[in-house]
Amino acid sequence: MIEITVELGERRYPIRIGEGLLRSQSLADFLTGSQALVLTNETVAPIYLPTILDNLSKSGVAADSLMLPDGERFKNLDTLNKIFDGLTEYRHNRTTTLIALGGGVIGDMTGFAAACYQRGVNFIQVPTTLLAQVDSSVGGKTAVNHKAGKNLIGAFYQPKAVIIDTETLKTLPDREYSAGMAEVIKYGLIADADFLSWLELNIEPLMKRDSHAIARAIAVSCEIKARLVAADETEQGVRAILNLGHTFGHAIEAFQQYKEWLHGEAVGAGMILAAELSMRMGNITEQDYLRAKTLIAAAGLPTEPPENISREDFLSLMGLDKKVLDGRLRLVLLESLGEAIVTSDFPIDKLESVLPA
Repeated sequence: MIEITVELGERRYPIRIGEGLLRSQSLADFLTGSQALVLTNETVAPIYLPTILDNLSKSGVAADSLMLPDGERFKNLDTLNKIFDGLTEYRHNRTTTLIALGGGVIGDMTGFAAACYQRGVNFIQVPTTLLAQVDSSVGGKTAVNHKAGKNLIGAFYQPKAVIIDTETLKTLPDREYSAGMAEVIKYGLIADADFLSWLELNIEPLMKRDSHAIARAIAVSCEIKARLVAADETEQGVRAILNLGHTFGHAIEAFQQYKEWLHGEAVGAGMILAAELSMRMGNITEQDYLRAKTLIAAAGLPTEPPENISREDFLSLMGLDKKVLDGRLRLVLLESLGEAIVTSDFPIDKLESVLPA
């Protein structure tokens, strides 16, 4: 087992990575009381919920469970209220612990529910998708979507622990796995050129789900995320570089009403747009841009935006993005491979030149 610590003073917490942790890692170690509610979805529940409930039962915890609908389009206030209904129906008090068993949607909603219920209860992240394991489960960003944009309603609220069982990736569909690779590649592009080179050399075993390659990719990704979160918990500065490609990607998701592309697919195409803009501004070379695009393509991700989204659609939807500050659009761009900045200082004509006509 690999353990990484997110250093946040008294709120520090472990990220534990290994095979078989759903069976071997006692979740009760992170409970504050005798109550627990496992939140999952109809896809994950048949595969992993019995193991989680058995894990808790062995420690004397008779946990309740609640199954939520599966999909980004259900990450909203209506579904959040279902969680609160379940908590009150099962009479959970403020010593309860919520356990997020699933991907990023489950993790985000569970964390936000935990932040709100009785003014804050503990929660544990048990991510079962690659994207959630390397990104959304770490760092305490919790939210639901609004019809006007993605993750507009939320809170920064840290878990008590993140338990990553790499065996869960064996049942992950290929498309979901590729979507997670977008976030892995992101870490190399924004913060670690050596890791980026390693990904280029190991993309074939990674896509074949070689256990050793996966474990290293997850560990390095989590180390980078933990470091950035510790330095800037509420995303006032350096943590914002984690949003490379996300402003473009969120526009794609909103345009499709969260019904077509997966989050990681939209981010993959978005990172290519961000890299192209970085190239047009003279920050990176054409060779650098092609390296990024080739790696993203090798991970099975889209390299172009959807055919039916226009430049006007992009600009309109990006204007609603959370990363618009004081009326100015902020983008994460590359200064070089392995180094990123957050900036509003880019010519609008160059931004428009990378967007579809």
